[in-house]
Amino acid sequence: MDLPRTPSFRLDGKRALVTGAGRGIGLAAAAALAEAGAHVTLVARNAPEIDQAAAAIRATGGAASTLVLNVLDIAAAERAIATADPFDILVNNAGTNRPKPFIDVTHDDFDAVMDLNLRAAFFVAQAVAKRLVGAGRPGSIINISSQMGHVGAANRTIYCASKWALEGLTKAMAVELAPQGIRVNTIGPTFIETPLTRPFFEDAAFKASVLTKIKLGRIGQVEDLMGAILFLASDASALMTGSALVVDGGWTAD
Repeated sequence: MDLPRTPSFRLDGKRALVTGAGRGIGLAAAAALAEAGAHVTLVARNAPEIDQAAAAIRATGGAASTLVLNVLDIAAAERAIATADPFDILVNNAGTNRPKPFIDVTHDDFDAVMDLNLRAAFFVAQAVAKRLVGAGRPGSIINISSQMGHVGAANRTIYCASKWALEGLTKAMAVELAPQGIRVNTIGPTFIETPLTRPFFEDAAFKASVLTKIKLGRIGQVEDLMGAILFLASDASALMTGSALVVDGGWTAD
């Protein structure tokens, strides 16, 4: 009897681009992809952060380079991606949040969140896809969304709007790019402990309210997302596109 064989989670020979890669989820994504054999390009505005991260990846035997770039500068991002060899994998991770009651949200708040979480993500993905289509190569685009792209929450109107939009964008991209063999999916984390979110958890009442929603009873760690990122980047998810992989500890289960 010939038994089915599990598709490989290895990424040897693949090139990956990770935005917001200097810390938190982006750094974890870069580490996971490099460990699986991909050459990872870490993107962020902060050169010392990504230089240190890339050096740490190389010290463990991985392949990593850096690209100092503000993805809000769409023209610069498009030029950088257009002149690089095609990236087989994109982890579209750069993002921000400005929690605030709906009636207090300013024009500046709205523009800051939507410009990074949606506009920059759109055009970075477009630039990566253009290079893949032009080269006739398949690929995997992973948009880092949120559980807040599936539910609502107080003080997060702009953030929810940006992530619900990213979920819709992902499905539309998946439909268009499937004939070229380019898969597009999202990962929707719950609250993950990162340098960005850690100050929020210093508020005991806020942390307690979050834990009442996470059925597994703990704040997420970046390691909780690394397997999901590797799965979506690799052949293990070869029939998966236009989908949302929600890693939320059960938050959206009810």
